[in-house]
Amino acid sequence: MTALHPQPRPHRRLHWRTPVTMVVLLGILFGGFWWGWNSLTDSSAEPNCVEQKLPNNRLVPKQVVLNIYNGGARAGSAARIGEELKKRGFNVGKIANEPKGDKIDVVEVRGATTDGPEVKLALGQLNQKAKTVADARPDHTVDIVLGIGFTKLNAKGVPSIAVPADSVVCLPVVRPSQPIPSGQNPN
Repeated sequence: MTALHPQPRPHRRLHWRTPVTMVVLLGILFGGFWWGWNSLTDSSAEPNCVEQKLPNNRLVPKQVVLNIYNGGARAGSAARIGEELKKRGFNVGKIANEPKGDKIDVVEVRGATTDGPEVKLALGQLNQKAKTVADARPDHTVDIVLGIGFTKLNAKGVPSIAVPADSVVCLPVVRPSQPIPSGQNPN
């Protein structure tokens, strides 16, 4: 017969590794939450636009930033129109294909509101009736999307747009483009 031997009693050791690990991980979690909340609430981002009164109550091209997109027009149309609008005094931001890949029939103008002075000034440069789209963008830039039926700009664009007296207009922040010295990273 086999005799049953009593099993040794387990030692009562305290396992400190698990509670210490949990405290450290909770500290990291709360630290990350605190940092993220402060980054969100104390944003040091530059303003999208600057509210100001216009001299002579007129909005002129040098106060407007346009993005020119090709939404189905012939290749190179956006670059050509962008250069023409620069000659008229506009600040041209982006020149590219339509970001969403949409195809436009003639021409589309997108801005913060459909009746904003910056949108009206952009519409005054076009030779064809444009569809206007309001997208509530905070920076008050204007997108001109050239479509399949787009032909050309108005030979004499509108030089300025009147705004009501003593009204405040939110103008985009115009950042001067400076050449990047050779050997430096643009980012």
